[in-house]
Amino acid sequence: MTRIMTLDQLEALYQPAPAPAATAKVARAITPDYRRLIAASPFAALATIGPEGIDCSPRGDKPGFVRIHDDNTLMMPDRRGNNRIDSLRNIVRDPRCAFLFLIPGSGTTLRVNGRAHLSIDPTLLESFAIEDKAPRSVIVLEIDEVYFQCARAIIRSELWNPERYVDPAGLPTPGQILATMTAEEVGGDSYDKAWPERAKQTMW
Repeated sequence: MTRIMTLDQLEALYQPAPAPAATAKVARAITPDYRRLIAASPFAALATIGPEGIDCSPRGDKPGFVRIHDDNTLMMPDRRGNNRIDSLRNIVRDPRCAFLFLIPGSGTTLRVNGRAHLSIDPTLLESFAIEDKAPRSVIVLEIDEVYFQCARAIIRSELWNPERYVDPAGLPTPGQILATMTAEEVGGDSYDKAWPERAKQTMW
């Protein structure tokens, strides 16, 4: 395997240099257009880093679930999950953080890089409540840069093309994965059968 070992090697490989459109799109705060993209998005990937390495976690809710507090600050509620808190552990120890927003049907994605902290302010938590259930914490991201990503990845993957959807019946289920990894001690058919009702009861 031939490895690239220096930035000079890397930059020589990727020529010509980025066009103006690739750099002019970078903002240091949320612009009106970027505000509209954030408000339309029901899904974001949350990237964090800690002593054990990097982590990327899916986050989703109703469109606009990431609140624009001001032009330099975003707020993401931490909804109920499995309490592994990998991303939150990382944020407490290393504030570097990024959001990648997806919008169903749109090829444009939005990248936001910055530094985050966790807030447990009671008033703030209550402001994010759904069905009278508030998140335990809110991720507050102070923005360093925000910019859109072109549609090539979405187009190549045909992510929003219904004809390319994968039949879940052909994929291993969470229960099957757990059963295989634990010699049938955890998971199995009972886990999969109980999941829909468990999710319904613990969504918020």
